[in-house]
Order: sequence, then structure tokens, then C-alpha cells
Amino acid sequence: MRIYVNGDKHEIQPGTLAAALEALGFGGRKIATAVNGRFVAAASRPATKLAEGDKVEIVAPMQGG
Repeated sequence: MRIYVNGDKHEIQPGTLAAALEALGFGGRKIATAVNGRFVAAASRPATKLAEGDKVEIVAPMQGG
């Protein structure tokens, strides 16, 4: 299945947002996520199903000042 992560095309197995994040190397990291422009809380990722062509945004917090 094809999805877009931060604008880049990725081929993943059909499933949930949590599974996609794990497959893409984001498992266990503190990140914020959105699917098709809608925020998805960390607790909701295992129940959030992805579909062909979904647009996933991943933002990692940055430290500094």
C-alpha cells in the first residue's frame, strides 16, 4: 500500500498507523502524528487504520533555545 510520509512516498503493508510507524523506524520515539491533516494522539495510533494514498505527517520535538 502506498502512503505519503512528510511528503515522501512509502510502500508499506496495509494496517494501522502504529504498525506503519514501527515499520518506518519511529517505534518508541516521542513524536506527534497527523493523518490527512487530522492530529492522531499516541493512544489512538493502534486503532487508526491507514488507506491507500493517506498522507501522514510526523513531527519530532526539538530541543534548544
